[in-house]
Amino acid sequence: MVLKLYNTLGREKQEFVPIKGKTVKMYTCGPTVYWYQHIGNLRSYIFSDILRRVLEYNKFKVKQVMNVTDVGHLTSDADEGEDKMEKAAEKEGKKAKDIANYYLDVFKQDFKKLNISEPDIWCKATKHIKEQIELVKTLEEKGYTYQTSDGIYFDTSKLRDYGKLALLNTALLQAGKRVSMGEKKNKTDFALWKFSEQPGVRQQEWKSPWGIGFPGWHIECSAMSSKYLGKQFDIHTGGEDHIAVHHTNEIAQSEAAFGKMPWVKYWLHGAFLTFDGEKMSKSSGKIATIAELESQGFRPLHYRYFILTGHYKKQMSFTNENLENAKNSYQRLKNIIKELKDDKKENKEYLKKFENAINNDLNMPEALQVLWEMIRDTKAKGKIKTIKKMDEVFGLDLLKQEKLDIPEEVKELAEKRQLARKNKNWEESDKLRDEIKELGYQVNDTPGGWKITKL
Repeated sequence: MVLKLYNTLGREKQEFVPIKGKTVKMYTCGPTVYWYQHIGNLRSYIFSDILRRVLEYNKFKVKQVMNVTDVGHLTSDADEGEDKMEKAAEKEGKKAKDIANYYLDVFKQDFKKLNISEPDIWCKATKHIKEQIELVKTLEEKGYTYQTSDGIYFDTSKLRDYGKLALLNTALLQAGKRVSMGEKKNKTDFALWKFSEQPGVRQQEWKSPWGIGFPGWHIECSAMSSKYLGKQFDIHTGGEDHIAVHHTNEIAQSEAAFGKMPWVKYWLHGAFLTFDGEKMSKSSGKIATIAELESQGFRPLHYRYFILTGHYKKQMSFTNENLENAKNSYQRLKNIIKELKDDKKENKEYLKKFENAINNDLNMPEALQVLWEMIRDTKAKGKIKTIKKMDEVFGLDLLKQEKLDIPEEVKELAEKRQLARKNKNWEESDKLRDEIKELGYQVNDTPGGWKITKL
């Protein structure tokens, strides 16, 4: 099987060939743990989980590393503003370390609920300060840095192909000198190390050869990925909002420091989740968390199913109606599967269609379509074993039997309905069926009697 992935570096779909054999080294940009991760953030991690599952389905051995940003991510997402961790700690009256640990724990719980595989290595920025300082020193020794009154900066003019990932026109950017740059030499230059304005005031600051301060946001990913994956690796994932600044700057500092080009062979980026036509983000206030969806009667896997109905590279619009439709489709799918008989075979025809879909740049909408096509095909054999194989990628617990605690009220209504049917009182039967439906359940009439399923 040939796996093809859309590589942002080159803007084309390419055959995936790892640097070494069947081993895949993969780095995923992780969360900044100053608050709960909303469902827009989590879409990106479902995408990277699907990527990992597809790689493993294709018999690749994956080593995945994910960073945890617990220092240095400023509110501007660049070099200005407050540190998000420091700001959260001040607001909640707690230590930044405790804030980070709490929100990371919630994040991991969301992973479990959504059936997202944990990375092989979680790495916190605060646990790798030494590595970040060493990388800045390497860049300094190679002549890529300069110092200002507020920190150590990377000089992007020293790289001829700076901005290649985002297709940035640096000449055009330099022409914009009307924009205040402070002491930066170039508009695109970025901080590697920031000095503390008043040493001793920040909760998180460290000594360095240049003065007391903290690392810039971008340096952590280069330092930690190189520690655990080497100075060149196969795949880097993240959201599409990382392309223009964060990932562009990662490439610049890494290729300058390590001399490996390309530093990363394949760059994959997931699209935004939108709400009311805008990107879902904390700053816009238009967000939802997994806990909030659960409080509304949705299960985390309803959300995962919803995300799989869209291609990872296309923006998706989140509405309660869309999620309700996904919930109904998921529950209907589970109910149908529950009634299937296991004939211990695999359906090669449908499995081939499924593999063609997932290997065509992770086309999950098409893969789901193949699943539904097989489910509806009355002549198809080997459904159970094939579904089990497909669910290695979907991660939807399609064959997992859930214990259904049916309320007494629903049971009583179902028995009354059965009596009405026996007496051929169809109007009363339909009325009782609708009452059961309003309570979130459905009565199915079978040759062996009636069965209740949850909607």
